[in-house]
Amino acid sequence: MKKHLPLAIATVILLASICVAQEATPAPSPAAKPKPTMSKAQIQRNIIASEKKLWEAWKNKDDRPFRIALSPNSILVSETGVSDREALVKFASSSGCDVRSYALSDFRLTWLNADTAALTYKATQDVTCNGTTAPAAVWATSVWLRRGGKWYAATHQETPAQ
Repeated sequence: MKKHLPLAIATVILLASICVAQEATPAPSPAAKPKPTMSKAQIQRNIIASEKKLWEAWKNKDDRPFRIALSPNSILVSETGVSDREALVKFASSSGCDVRSYALSDFRLTWLNADTAALTYKATQDVTCNGTTAPAAVWATSVWLRRGGKWYAATHQETPAQ
């Protein structure tokens, strides 16, 4: 037994030195903290505000808000057909429309899934486009999509109100 005692002590010292020499395993780092998620009510307020900005931009013939808010594959469905994003941006800044006034009301947001919402509302307007008077009131639908944490307008359609 006395012969094995020095060998046992040497083994313990050797193992202890190996254990001490190892790099400490860092504590699992917390993943990047996700941004606080907005409530559905906050998202609804933001989408409505964005929709209003687009109407104001149209009135002012300012295409910048359209370039920011429209998804790459946005479409507009109107009485003249279907327009893509580039046509929408061009229309926003150089349309032959004179937007004298407008008012938006009766907003309703319908969730299609966690990243898709349809905004419906009524717009009353005093608008002339290329010499033609636009309907005084329309029911509008805009579908908004969340991509990379940001909301984009994917489609817009208007139906004359009766």
